[in-house]
Amino acid sequence: MRKTEDFSISFEVSEYSRNDKNKSWRFVYDWLDSLIYAILLILLIFAFFFRVVGVNGDSMNPTLQSGDWLTVSAITNEVKTGDIVVITQPNSLNEPLIKRVIAKGGDTVNIDFIEGTVTVNGKILYEPYIAEKTEISGDYVYPLEIPEGYIFVMGDNRNDSLDSRFRTIGLIDERYVLGVAETRIYPFGDWKINNDK
Repeated sequence: MRKTEDFSISFEVSEYSRNDKNKSWRFVYDWLDSLIYAILLILLIFAFFFRVVGVNGDSMNPTLQSGDWLTVSAITNEVKTGDIVVITQPNSLNEPLIKRVIAKGGDTVNIDFIEGTVTVNGKILYEPYIAEKTEISGDYVYPLEIPEGYIFVMGDNRNDSLDSRFRTIGLIDERYVLGVAETRIYPFGDWKINNDK
């Protein structure tokens, strides 16, 4: 009788131990499964909805500072004048650019480097976002008509920005616009991009 009881107790302990191990493995499996789905979801969001881009340089001061991190909308039906965009068109700097759209295809740009004003289609732009008046001319002759499918971009730090005023950057083919800057995620707490148009 004693042997039967010992066997029964031993069997119950062994069964309990096996169930405990199964629960542990089930927990690890469920955790890994959730982690994989979360990573796939993040990759899909980044691929189809938005990207995170860092600002390098001072060409967009005072709106953006070097070291800022931005979310960039990857779904852009149409780039608008005044949008801050990320550009992947090959250039002399061999890096993506972050600039403001000044004019689009069909627009005519004129810059008065004495007055420091930028005119699009005969209207002087209201530009509260620039660091100072536009005094650096670049190597284009104005007025300049922008062909369809292209945009003319400039940095907000007009006198320290390599942009569409220079042939080394030139007019930007719209197909090379990665997206429109939406939100500043770093530094923390300073979310809004001053995007007055």
